[in-house]
Amino acid sequence: MLPALATGYHGPPELTFDRAFTSWTLDPWTLAAVVVLGAAYLAGVRKVRRDGQSWPAGRIIAFCGLGLGFAVIATMSFVGVYTPVLFYVRSVQTILFLLVVPLFLALGRPLTVVIETVPRFGPWLDGVIKSRVAKVLTFPAITTFVLVVTPFLVYFSPWYQAGFTSAAVAQLTHVAFAAPGFVFFWTLLRVDPVPKAYPYVVALWITAAEVIGDAILGLAVIADTSLLAGPYYHALAVPWGPTLATSQVLGGGVLWIFGDIVGLPFLAAQLIQMIREDEHDAEVIDAELDAREAAEAAAAAASGPALASAEAGTVAAAAGTGPAPSTQRPWWETDSRFADRFRALDDTDIAGGTGGRPPGQAQN
Repeated sequence: MLPALATGYHGPPELTFDRAFTSWTLDPWTLAAVVVLGAAYLAGVRKVRRDGQSWPAGRIIAFCGLGLGFAVIATMSFVGVYTPVLFYVRSVQTILFLLVVPLFLALGRPLTVVIETVPRFGPWLDGVIKSRVAKVLTFPAITTFVLVVTPFLVYFSPWYQAGFTSAAVAQLTHVAFAAPGFVFFWTLLRVDPVPKAYPYVVALWITAAEVIGDAILGLAVIADTSLLAGPYYHALAVPWGPTLATSQVLGGGVLWIFGDIVGLPFLAAQLIQMIREDEHDAEVIDAELDAREAAEAAAAAASGPALASAEAGTVAAAAGTGPAPSTQRPWWETDSRFADRFRALDDTDIAGGTGGRPPGQAQN
């Protein structure tokens, strides 16, 4: 802090490009949370690997390096230093806690670590995740609504200004942003056990809704003619930087544009998960077909003379003197994931009186 200036200002010096990299502060509450969460996560990963399960380094980087790392940046870098002074820097911190930190924490699969490593709490947590209440509370429309509404409640209520004057409210605000963000990404990415696995196409629609919500929040801040937390910012009397109105407009732009940009890694993660799921389904179908062909080959080899009789029946059927041989239906008509579609099509043909024939073909 600088000594009081003529205006009575007691905050940090003017934000410059150099100070954006050299300005740091200490947030003991965030530091303690980062240390505890990081140590617990690494201890759990160590136990998982000791039990013989693989745990890629990418998950550790996502949780500890990016998730917890961005929490440090949001509170102890220049963002933490200038959040109480500049409205637009406070908006940067909001996006970091609302979207960036939860996204990377979810990609680290922390719930799997807890379920696999904590003897009593893990099974209980797994049961809670699979409960009916969890399925209702994590319905995509509900999680998206909470994620979008929370920053509205903070910015357009006394809560916003209270976060500058009370350390407890400030820490509560961080949790209030990060918690719904984590639930949002956790349920849609599905890298951890979830109450219900919704199709990824639902996640894409929900993501679009969240992007619209960010835009509405940013535009609402820009369009507000009154200064949010005006008495607080006027009392600061910052002698440098943009005007209070300009800073608020810049903050609205950050909430809008930066929030949408942050959604790009989320979309990329969703697309990767979709590709992996399709590849897995293809492997399962191929394995089922290979097993069916192997069983048929074994049955044919064990039939012996019956095969010759079947061939004779085929010849007789072709000559019109014997019954027609049975034909094997295509795999997609017997697979439970697709059979209903073809059954519905057949029922439609019968109901239309075509008997499965093209509409223009008459019955003999």
